[in-house]
Amino acid sequence: MELPEENELVLATIKKILPYGAFCILPEYENREAFLHISEVASRWIKNIHEFISEGEKHVVKVYRVDKSKQQVDVSLKRVSEDEKRKKLALVKSEKRGEKLLGLSIKMSKASVSIEDARKAIEKEYEDVYSCFEAALDGEDALEDIDIPKALKKNIVELAKKSIKKSLVEIQCMLKLTCYGTEGIETVKNALDVKKTGVDIHYLGAPNYKITITAEDYKKGEKILSQVMDKIKSFSEKNNCTTSFERVKE
Repeated sequence: MELPEENELVLATIKKILPYGAFCILPEYENREAFLHISEVASRWIKNIHEFISEGEKHVVKVYRVDKSKQQVDVSLKRVSEDEKRKKLALVKSEKRGEKLLGLSIKMSKASVSIEDARKAIEKEYEDVYSCFEAALDGEDALEDIDIPKALKKNIVELAKKSIKKSLVEIQCMLKLTCYGTEGIETVKNALDVKKTGVDIHYLGAPNYKITITAEDYKKGEKILSQVMDKIKSFSEKNNCTTSFERVKE
């Protein structure tokens, strides 16, 4: 039976609660058992563990110790940040949706392949089934190297285009813009008048602004950001303004 990796985020269902911790099962690993020690439940001291967890509850936990010789897995609830929890739950949701779409595609194509075999073939080329459907938005060429029937590939593309909205990326940049002269405020407005799809410039308080670019991928986003920065710089140089840009780290 496969073991999870250390620092991996997994789903856990609380199976049995004891005074010193709880035994959990990990549905993503064939219901393998894991242990959640009371010291890993919350950041503060716990008097009654039942105040924090209940039997049957599902939680996102982090694997912090794996003893392969004993086949023992220890997990933590307190080491999972809210952002990690949100991303993990979103991933689980997309994986379930991917499996559902794959089943529908097989049914539509009448392909003589099981969901499990199709999933394994897909995961040789993609991280998960849903990622494959996202890639299929670009056409059958994205599925060329997957060893599944051609009719199934065709239906994956058709269903992807009907069911999935292409995910977008965001790129952000901080701008400092100061315009001098009697018409400084009006000059600033003109400098920031960027009529371009996917560009939002938010006022944070003079002279600070946040530029947010929304695009299909990072390459396109970087191109748009470069165009916006060039336009603002060019305008500023001609209209007695000073500018500076600082990228916001991901």
